[in-house]
Amino acid sequence: MLPAETNRLILRAFEEKDAPAFSAYRSDPRIARYQGWQAPFSLEQARAFIAEMRAKTPGQPGQWYQVALELKNNGSLIGDCAFHLSADSRQAEIGMTLVRSFQNQGFAAEAGKWLLDYLFGELQVHRVFANIDPRNTSAIQAIGRLGLRFEGRFIQSLWLKGEWVDEEWHALLRSEWQSRSTPPG
Repeated sequence: MLPAETNRLILRAFEEKDAPAFSAYRSDPRIARYQGWQAPFSLEQARAFIAEMRAKTPGQPGQWYQVALELKNNGSLIGDCAFHLSADSRQAEIGMTLVRSFQNQGFAAEAGKWLLDYLFGELQVHRVFANIDPRNTSAIQAIGRLGLRFEGRFIQSLWLKGEWVDEEWHALLRSEWQSRSTPPG
């Protein structure tokens, strides 16, 4: 699985050297706004998180795994993508975080395509889904470009950072992914 490469990215396990960059982008209040962590995200928190990830094996049921996104051309950490396998390994929830200066440049699509190929291809999951705050229009657009379709909205269903927020669910079935991935004829 890891490391893996796309046109412009190396997808790999987190390393101790990533802590300062990881702390920096997680400390950006605009990035943290729709995420489960609080900004600022200290260097100590980043180091602890990276140590936790390094102790995990990707693809284990019931756990989240974060994949570091590194630029091929200069080795910079520009974000991460993550997945959580259900207890029976048949479904996976996904998420992604990018440094603001690298958003809207196709990196989310590049990493997301790799992630879907890994989850549907190697892990053989049945369904991949994402839970997004509907105010996070950039994330909704990015997930739509990956082919995940809107399934529903839950109104004020999640208490997050001192307020009730809505949740939108988007998903893609393996059969849908296969029909898109298979050339016609």
